[in-house]
Amino acid sequence: MAENVKRKDYKLIALDMDGTMLNTREEVSDANREAIQRAQEEGVHVILSTGRGIRTCKPYADDLGLQSFLVTVNGSEIWTAEGELLERELIEDDLIKKMKRLADEYDTHYWAVSTEHVFRGNFPANMEEYDWLKFGFDTFDDEKREAIVRALSDKNELELSNSSLTNIEVNAVGINKAEAVQKVCDRLDIKMEQVIAMGDSLNDIKMIEAVGCGVAMGNAQDAVKEVANYQTDTNDADGVAKAIHHLLGWS
Repeated sequence: MAENVKRKDYKLIALDMDGTMLNTREEVSDANREAIQRAQEEGVHVILSTGRGIRTCKPYADDLGLQSFLVTVNGSEIWTAEGELLERELIEDDLIKKMKRLADEYDTHYWAVSTEHVFRGNFPANMEEYDWLKFGFDTFDDEKREAIVRALSDKNELELSNSSLTNIEVNAVGINKAEAVQKVCDRLDIKMEQVIAMGDSLNDIKMIEAVGCGVAMGNAQDAVKEVANYQTDTNDADGVAKAIHHLLGWS
């Protein structure tokens, strides 16, 4: 990991939310808020790139006055700041059914994300009537988690990651934050080398690897720190603000 990464020609900052921009109380600190707003004032696009859906992402974007795009559900959807849907990639019903069976078989907590609802332990009987974006498993049992990963990896039909050490997040194959950020860059005529991306979990790794400067939070999983160009402070110590100040040459 390169510690002395510092350039002033970045054009876009892509921020994960939980464990990154948000502290453990799910708040944006004053320092993070000020750095994000200053970056925008200096002409740098700031986007959220999150595993969250639009309903729990957009209020933060609105509060921060973000003026660019929103990457949600790990890249399954891309929205404008005004709330217009630009891209959406779904998971096939048969694969959702397979994951529900695995959750039942291994007795894990799960959540299933459709375009309209998040189901947590109350899977709908009429599931075919929904359009599905993501499925998640959560368990403290390492053996169960590893068995589920093996079962879902056998045919390369799905994109697997996590947003914490105890969960598995599953999207349609080929869907990840890196691909979504690339699509945003294409719309803005920005090169990926001009992007700073920050994150803390496995669903951030491809994005961190794909951009000009990938930043691992101080609280990031070790696998994220290993691939990042730069490591900042934790999400509870204004890590986003500190990275922005350093990388944009303010300090």
